Amino acid sequence: MSNGQTKTDVILIGAGIMSATLGSLLKELVPEWEIKVFEKLDKTGEESSNEWNNAGTGHAALCELNYTNEKPDGSIDINKAIKINEQFQVSKQFWSYLVNRNLLTNPQEFIMPLPHMSLVRGEDNVNFLKKRFEAMSNKPLFEGMEFSDDPEKLKEWIPLIMKDRQSNEPVAATKIDDGTDVNFGALTRKMFDYLSTQNVEVNYKHSVEDIQRNYEGLWELTVRDEKSGEVTRHQAKFVFIGAGGGSLHLLQKSGIPEGRGIGGFPVSGQFMVCNNPRVIKQHHAKVYGKAPVGAPPMSVPHLDTRFIDNKRSLLFGPFAGFSPKFLKTGSRMDLITSVKPYNLLTMLSAGVKEMPLTKYLIEQVMLSKEKRMEALREFIPDAKSEDWDLVVAGQRVQIIKDTEAGGRGTLQFGTEVVSAEDGSIAALLGASPGASTAVQVMLEVMERCFPEQIKDWEPKIKEMIPSYGLSLVENPELIKEIHATTAEALNLNDKESIEN
Repeated sequence: MSNGQTKTDVILIGAGIMSATLGSLLKELVPEWEIKVFEKLDKTGEESSNEWNNAGTGHAALCELNYTNEKPDGSIDINKAIKINEQFQVSKQFWSYLVNRNLLTNPQEFIMPLPHMSLVRGEDNVNFLKKRFEAMSNKPLFEGMEFSDDPEKLKEWIPLIMKDRQSNEPVAATKIDDGTDVNFGALTRKMFDYLSTQNVEVNYKHSVEDIQRNYEGLWELTVRDEKSGEVTRHQAKFVFIGAGGGSLHLLQKSGIPEGRGIGGFPVSGQFMVCNNPRVIKQHHAKVYGKAPVGAPPMSVPHLDTRFIDNKRSLLFGPFAGFSPKFLKTGSRMDLITSVKPYNLLTMLSAGVKEMPLTKYLIEQVMLSKEKRMEALREFIPDAKSEDWDLVVAGQRVQIIKDTEAGGRGTLQFGTEVVSAEDGSIAALLGASPGASTAVQVMLEVMERCFPEQIKDWEPKIKEMIPSYGLSLVENPELIKEIHATTAEALNLNDKESIEN
């Protein structure tokens, strides 16, 4: 063991989109700060941020029906959709800032324009979608959204889905052309390429084994080099834990009281990927349906055009699954070792409450390929088994905690930052909408953890993100300006050439 201890300003654990975003923001605001990154794997963006491990929707709540709920009086609550869309606009502004300064290049390698659509069947669902459209389409954030329940119009929009459809069941869709496909793996790699030119030290194949507070009030990390086995210690004034599913264990090791009473529930995902170029060419959109009753929100079925390795792909899913691992590259002991005396009751309560969900996930794991093809044929009636392969996607860990509304052991489906009272350490837990809202989430980390500096940083933050501190809903002119400037910077205006 090496006892040489090194001190630094900031340590980021995990080389995914969250650490990349926080590192990039801090380097623009305080370039003199020293930043170190420790990543367990041999590359950046290989777990939750990898393009094959997440939906890449550019979650802007344009098509995801689980962000708009029908209230008991029949009206549609679109507040969550507004919030998520505003957060995605923040991400686009920061990416545009980096591109305009040549800190990121070739934006088409990480973001592409793509229509976002919602598709429903059955009279009740068609009525719901129509009400949702009426509630959203008059808001400037969702300008340009179209609705149709005309099968001929839908054939124009989604020929692959509507072709040879025999059913007389009512069907309807909404479409908005300002959606995007985001390759978060490529974006993460680009951001770390930029950070490596800013004297950020990225250590691959390095696992953080322990996090303790020392007598000076600094955080001391015990880090193992996976190649040599050497163990070193590193001290920092501020630590960010952005290790995906691995964050919970590290938060527990830190011992901060804010992390007590939190558990994790792992959910895995699988996608069907089309291998037939003729089929891929017939579809150009992200089309989201409604989740089956009892399914978790992350299991909303969708048929997605994706741009991966500069090629068009077509994915359908996700099929949820259960694995006790907290990371795709994790250990089967992850779930068991996350249970501690202080979260045992919370975890047990969740176990009882979530029996139907657990049963659903296990059933999903057991599905045969033909059963998965049946689900796909709900979208593409003439889908052929030989045209589709199964790909295992990423592992997500949903937060379990006690809440006033849900009681003990309530499963949370969002993302959440847990930080120490003094702001010296923060961890990101949870899943969707995750990567798409990374910039907003990291701004919140900085506001919470650097309250004394944030006022001084505000002018620079506003230069990077013009809408910072403002509500976009209340500033329709600013929305138009942001849509125009980000589309220009990120090359999102050339929709026709991409479609062809």
